[in-house]
Amino acid sequence: MNKNEILTVTIEDMSDTGEGIGKYEGYTLFVKDALPGDKVRARITKAKKQYAFARCEEILEPSPDRVTPPCPVSRACGGCQLQALSYARQLAFKEAKVRNCLERIGGLANVPLRPIIGMETPLGYRNKAQFPVGRDKNGRIITGFYAGRTHSIIANDRCLLGSDQNEAILAAVKSYMEEARVSPYDETTQQGLVRHVLIREGHFTGQIMVCLVVNGPALPEPEALIRRLREIPGMHSILLNSNTENTNVILGARTRCLWGSETIADRIGDLEFQISAKSFFQVNSVQTARLYGQALAYAGLTGKETVWDLYCGIGTISLFLARKAKQVYGVELVEEAVADARCNAAANGITNAVFFAGKAEEVVPRKLAEENLQADVIVVDPPRKGCDEKLLAAIVQIAPPRVVYISCDPATLARDLKYLCGNGYRLAEATPVDMFPMGVHVETVCSLSKFSVE
Repeated sequence: MNKNEILTVTIEDMSDTGEGIGKYEGYTLFVKDALPGDKVRARITKAKKQYAFARCEEILEPSPDRVTPPCPVSRACGGCQLQALSYARQLAFKEAKVRNCLERIGGLANVPLRPIIGMETPLGYRNKAQFPVGRDKNGRIITGFYAGRTHSIIANDRCLLGSDQNEAILAAVKSYMEEARVSPYDETTQQGLVRHVLIREGHFTGQIMVCLVVNGPALPEPEALIRRLREIPGMHSILLNSNTENTNVILGARTRCLWGSETIADRIGDLEFQISAKSFFQVNSVQTARLYGQALAYAGLTGKETVWDLYCGIGTISLFLARKAKQVYGVELVEEAVADARCNAAANGITNAVFFAGKAEEVVPRKLAEENLQADVIVVDPPRKGCDEKLLAAIVQIAPPRVVYISCDPATLARDLKYLCGNGYRLAEATPVDMFPMGVHVETVCSLSKFSVE
């Protein structure tokens, strides 16, 4: 096969990243914007010896699961990969993705996988958005999202996954920039000032945070920006973050408050949390309550247990557990998050939660060696790369009766479960939770129990 060659192919499956998979005379094609059940004309964009990548040029026969995407720029924008797939089929895809990883990578048979927990309304759920700022070909200031695998901005001020207020906020920022003659940042020349607009909204409180990320120490005429943003209902926090590095990392080291509070509040269940610009807080507040409720059920707490919550962030899971446990210890790398966790515990009147700053793979082995760390339950909620093997080895050595593993990546989850299940644990049950409707990612919460040898 050659680049730009056009083939007719029937799509039979979908990759983990959302491309349709089809076969042409035994040759595998990964086709962007094609869905299982589609018959398409596809143009090859990159050819390898046994497979090729292609893009959909024309849909000859649509899949029965194909729907009209609600967003007019969904195909160009890199944020949503699955808008053209019915929501029921999205859930089935994600459930199968988890099962396949646990079986293929984890080597687990007869996986005890519960049905995925989906959303009743799978739009408007994101409580956080990060909009890059740039110019279009006519020189107008635009905000939006990067096209897939590029840094080309697709103009979109009204993302259907986010808050209704985002559009008004972005209009206020652009109006200020035009009036004050503030230029957007240009990645090529590393010139210009405004790089990103970070927006957070408390899903249950309605409090809004706007943080401008700038290539410098200050904004000209900040009062003009503050005046516009304060007109928006719910505005609670206006921040400025300085990032002068040539980097893809959005936030820089220094954040200061221009107006209002440095944090906003939101709730998970009946617990309230203060959220700063850099805080990790799940983007889907509705599904977070369901995810954490499942984790709490898997922990099986009776009020007598000592629990360690690793990668605890601002203490969201820790505080859920603390109300049902004797004692909870949280470990988190980001020192600002640890400070937030302590404040959140105090604000909620929780006194049996203690937090440590540091890498979980360093803190836990050290506590084990120096203090003979004991735990009845260990909860882990690592980043996408999963747990460090030193941490897994320490968990095996501590040997708690129950481990609850919360994962945002089925592949690294499967790898880590393979280690734990090869060292004295068994997977009792796993439940996928759809935290990211319209996207390909899926969260999973697992219950592991220690083998008992009779």
